[in-house]
Amino acid sequence: MKFTWHFNQQQRLKTTLKTFMLLGILGAVGWLTTQYSLQTDITDNASNTLSPVSVQLLIALPDDVKIMAYIKKGQSLRAQITQLVDRYHRIKSNLTLTFTDPDLEPEKARDLDIGPEGLILIEYQGRTEKLRFIDESTLSNALLQLANANEHWVTFLSGHGERSPIGNSNTDVSKLAKALALRKINVQTVNLTTQSALPDNTALLIISAPKVPLLANEISAIQQYIVQGGNLLVLNDPDKTELDDLLQTLGIKQRQGFIVDENTPINGIKDPSFLVINQYKQHPVTQGLQTMTLFPIVAALEKTGKTDLTTDELLNSSQKSSLKVRNTYSKSDQQAFVFAYVLTRTTKAKNQQRIIVFADGDFLSNAYINTLGNLDLSLRLISWLIHEDRFINIPAKNTHDKSLQLTDTEINLMSFGFLIVIPLVLITTGFIIWRIRKRR
Repeated sequence: MKFTWHFNQQQRLKTTLKTFMLLGILGAVGWLTTQYSLQTDITDNASNTLSPVSVQLLIALPDDVKIMAYIKKGQSLRAQITQLVDRYHRIKSNLTLTFTDPDLEPEKARDLDIGPEGLILIEYQGRTEKLRFIDESTLSNALLQLANANEHWVTFLSGHGERSPIGNSNTDVSKLAKALALRKINVQTVNLTTQSALPDNTALLIISAPKVPLLANEISAIQQYIVQGGNLLVLNDPDKTELDDLLQTLGIKQRQGFIVDENTPINGIKDPSFLVINQYKQHPVTQGLQTMTLFPIVAALEKTGKTDLTTDELLNSSQKSSLKVRNTYSKSDQQAFVFAYVLTRTTKAKNQQRIIVFADGDFLSNAYINTLGNLDLSLRLISWLIHEDRFINIPAKNTHDKSLQLTDTEINLMSFGFLIVIPLVLITTGFIIWRIRKRR
């Protein structure tokens, strides 16, 4: 075949056109990869994919979600948070994540009470939620709380030296009030010496360690509130008798003295009168709670049985606890002491009345609210009491077969194969190919 100049030009033109077509196809494929993504989770238990309930929750959130992680630079936690949030971003494109080094913004760190472990702030529709521990369960439930927050009014009893939601002393609870406001939970105070009844909009009444006894008409008004199915949070301190009559109405008695726990020093706190709780009973209040909580100087409670309310234990000390009364205690009487009870009953309106009694009020005061998981527990308590306790149960995804167990025989066979058999096969194959080529 004779190759002419014209023929060569045609071949070059065809080759050029094919090259441009191939480059165009590759460019189009590259552009499509920037616009669309296709991912497949091939893990045994879909550990790299959000659960269906989280996906449904994200689809139901129309507005922007902002996640601000206040984590120091260089920490591996940043990569873990990025990996988790990326799963949410695949479903909801208007969910954003930003990192801030709290050391570079000290004023912001003080305002948010950011500790050395950092803080994750979630914002949706002008409301915010703080997290100090993050996984799919905590993040999805935080989004659920922000999306379904309804306006409520929490009433604090005043007039007897109680902890104030507007006071700024260490014993007051203004930091808790600010955290509630971010959840559309408003606070107000009531003095029953000047008002005959509680405000009609009260979703929850909080009585926090009064320093003087309540008057008879005040106790009557509170008892009437309880009879009508009102929700109640009672916070008392050791050796305080001002609430004995109210506790008796609830079928609970507070014992003298306070609890000392020999397990406390194990957690790095020298004072055994400070209880550190890291194990929780099964209850909606503590469901999914994975951080320790601190309770300074706690009394013990016990049931008297004189109530028609269903009474369950919520929190207790360890088995290595004793009661210290008048500066004396005996280690021979060590046992677990209950210091928080949950009381419930079904009202005539078929609603559940909810009451919680604590033999400590310091844990949610300004001095301790941001210690360990105290804020998280405090918000959970109030959310449950006002029936804003929707919770997504996301089962933990455990990785299966993370380790490979081999017998000595199997290890020897693998070593023999890699060190002897495979090299011999390669050498033999090379020799055969060399002999065949030499004969040609």
